[in-house]
Amino acid sequence: MNAQAYPALAVRPMLPQDAPMLADIFRQSILDLTGDDYTGSQQEAWAAAVDNEADFAGRLARELTIIATLGGSPVGFASLEGNDKIGFLYVHPAAASQGVGTLLSDALEKIAGAQGVEKLSVEASDTASGFFATRGYVPQQRNSVQCGHEWLANTTMHKVLAKPDRVAG
Repeated sequence: MNAQAYPALAVRPMLPQDAPMLADIFRQSILDLTGDDYTGSQQEAWAAAVDNEADFAGRLARELTIIATLGGSPVGFASLEGNDKIGFLYVHPAAASQGVGTLLSDALEKIAGAQGVEKLSVEASDTASGFFATRGYVPQQRNSVQCGHEWLANTTMHKVLAKPDRVAG
């Protein structure tokens, strides 16, 4: 059924050579999609997290990072921090509202659930909190996070995952 819903979308693991492309997706997503919720200086401070590409690549490599591709080209990525927290979930603006975030979220929830995780958390930006709420994530607390000289608000949200079906054998 997913093949019908997402005819050109696919998910694959991150490869080390993907880091520059993922840094670009991260930067473009912030600068193009969050302007209704954050000031220009907040966006710049947030996007600066990828200025040191080696550090960014190292963080992605330490997490379980997956990439969504559209026609074979990366258009988004997401990661599990530990096994119970979404660390990253970013979609390139050109692919926004095309099911990329849903595909990535579904994959992370299935991976976490298969690892026995009962509750998945995310620190959702004000831009992304509505997306997560529609997926069943419940707000727990508001946060202020310092990025450079700027403070950004986000919301810690949790979702209780469905228990994986057990096959009797």
